[in-house]
Amino acid sequence: MQDSKNVDNSELSEPSDSVPPVKSTTRRLSPEVREKQIVLKAIEHFATYGFSGSTRELARQLDITQPLLYRYFPSKEALIDRVYDEVYRWDTSWESVIKDRSQPLQSRLVRFYTSYAGVILRREWIRIFVFAGLTREGINDRYLGKLRERVFIPVIAEIRHAHGLAPSSGETINDKELELIWSLHASIFYVGVRKWIYDLPVTEDIDALIEQMVDAFLHGSPHVLQQVDNDIAETPQRT
Repeated sequence: MQDSKNVDNSELSEPSDSVPPVKSTTRRLSPEVREKQIVLKAIEHFATYGFSGSTRELARQLDITQPLLYRYFPSKEALIDRVYDEVYRWDTSWESVIKDRSQPLQSRLVRFYTSYAGVILRREWIRIFVFAGLTREGINDRYLGKLRERVFIPVIAEIRHAHGLAPSSGETINDKELELIWSLHASIFYVGVRKWIYDLPVTEDIDALIEQMVDAFLHGSPHVLQQVDNDIAETPQRT
């Protein structure tokens, strides 16, 4: 654990009178409890103010000193990384649900996306993800890469298998296949954007909405994939 000399100097340069000094009322907590307290408050803080939110203000909200905060997290970047890891945990059972061919494909996708929506359609998930995309270049890449490998590619493979289509050419999916699965995934994500970014009303019956979206997606996707295959087959003739 780092000591207070690792404090982010850029934030210490803020005027000392910009935030009232923290009173010496800090309770003594175990390191584990204090660290968890900091992380939970940081999630709320960054979801509200974005990553430009001050760690001095965060410390004030926690009723601790800024040097104490930096004993647990040696830099603001380290705290942001911890917040990101805490919010964007991955449920490995999702991959098993998608690939379980003992169940109808539609049931699998409804089950997966219902569970997935329960995780992502939360205020902190949506707002931090959007703030990260706008102000922290590359921070979302890890998650999006995982999404492509563990959801997008398997879902396309399962659609092809269910409808007797040949597997995707090559080891991955092409741009048209990727855009197809994004059409479903982004629709679900956008429900959260409407609620937590635009402050617009959304349906309270998210489960029914997921069923509707998956049903519409599966009715059109086999045709689109067949067209993708036809285009690939015709490409040598065009050249």
